Amino acid sequence: MAVSKEVSPEGTKSTVLYLQLQKWLRNAINERELAPDDAIPTERELAEKFNVSRITVRKAVDGLVYEGLLTRRQGAGTFVATRVEKSYSKMSSFTEDMISRGRVPSSKWLSKTSGTVNPEEALSMGLSPGTLVYRFNRMRFADGFSMGLDYATVPADCLPSLDAVNDSLYEALEQNGTRPVRALQRLRAVAFNAEQAKLLDIAVGAPGLLIERRGFLADGRPAEFTQSYYRGDAYDLMSELTHNS
Repeated sequence: MAVSKEVSPEGTKSTVLYLQLQKWLRNAINERELAPDDAIPTERELAEKFNVSRITVRKAVDGLVYEGLLTRRQGAGTFVATRVEKSYSKMSSFTEDMISRGRVPSSKWLSKTSGTVNPEEALSMGLSPGTLVYRFNRMRFADGFSMGLDYATVPADCLPSLDAVNDSLYEALEQNGTRPVRALQRLRAVAFNAEQAKLLDIAVGAPGLLIERRGFLADGRPAEFTQSYYRGDAYDLMSELTHNS
């Protein structure tokens, strides 16, 4: 990819240049030219290669570090991330998260079932007893590496059928016009039990992260209740905090 000549660090051209450099790095990661845990070229090397300033290089790299695609190691350099950093402030699906980070997502279905809402689901989503729901239980992978377990419950009126969901629940909901636009999330540390540990091929009691999400439509109706158990050695949460005076 060719990057056009830089005009000034503060100018519009400079903004375009750092976005072009980000695109080149992102493509290199997506196409496996830079694999997980590979070191990226130094600031000086990138500046010389693309004929841009080191300020522009730093800005481009900072953005990809924030996205979770790259990670800095003090005294060693900048590397393609191996752990997944999930932005806590962004509402996205597992599939979308993995693709945006240059990873290849996949799932193994444990079960797809339908039935009436149970007490926990009814309380979490505010559904009446007897409401029909669909349940989707899966193992989640990134580049063939097990990441966690996902248990989702969706009111049956949010999907045309149980078989409407293939790889991505959110994609199926979006196609039906019922993708959540707002969600409440709760996080807590957990220890994987024997059944979960066997599925993920990890030690019983290994640390994990439970993300419990309740998603809602624009009119306030519930659209999902999901409990995701992620491996503590493979998943990080990230959020941006600001101070309002």
